[in-house]
Amino acid sequence: MTSTIPASLTRTAEGSALQAVLLDMDGTLVDTEGFWWDAEVRVFAELGHTLDEAWRDVVVGGPMTRSAGYLIEVTGADITLPEVTVLLNDAFEKRISQGVPLMPGAERLLAELADQRVPTALVSASHRRIIDRVLGSLGPEYFALSVAGDEVPRTKPHPDPYLLAARGLGAEPARCAVIEDTATGVAAAEAAGCRVVAVPSVAPIAPAEGRVVVGSLEEVDLGFLRALITSPK
Repeated sequence: MTSTIPASLTRTAEGSALQAVLLDMDGTLVDTEGFWWDAEVRVFAELGHTLDEAWRDVVVGGPMTRSAGYLIEVTGADITLPEVTVLLNDAFEKRISQGVPLMPGAERLLAELADQRVPTALVSASHRRIIDRVLGSLGPEYFALSVAGDEVPRTKPHPDPYLLAARGLGAEPARCAVIEDTATGVAAAEAAGCRVVAVPSVAPIAPAEGRVVVGSLEEVDLGFLRALITSPK
């Protein structure tokens, strides 16, 4: 878990029940879910296997160990999980080396949260080496801290990453708004007791109690997030 902006910006959001905003990275803030699939297709092709497009929905949004382990199992590839994890991270890092495209509305939302001094954390199942690379495109100054998938004993869909982020910001999980794009991430946030805004990127996500589904971050602003926390479940 890495702190990236001054502590003066991590105070509780004043005048609101909202204490913090926790954001997923791939597919939520940056348009990279397709990059991961491209990396998986390329790595397994080099191992002599063709990935079925139907597997994409299974691996999206999950931790590297789960996604890579699943692909090893269904393809029968002769490679260990640690070995393929290195190959996938290398392929993805190469893919994003020239920068990453931001999702519509992401830059505006991050700027608004920073301007209003709302404590904000980046919470991703990606490894630290990938997060630090992507932060160069997102702007590390927008986040009080970031949590990587290889920094917690259990990553998404377990609640641990979001509980760690909330604790790091001094916030109650129930007063944190989480923005996620996959069912795996939504499950992690809800298990942590957070309120969730789902912005589906690859697979659909159904509305549910305590969860709002939107089509784009362009529909989300600080007022929207504050209303999410103050409204009854």
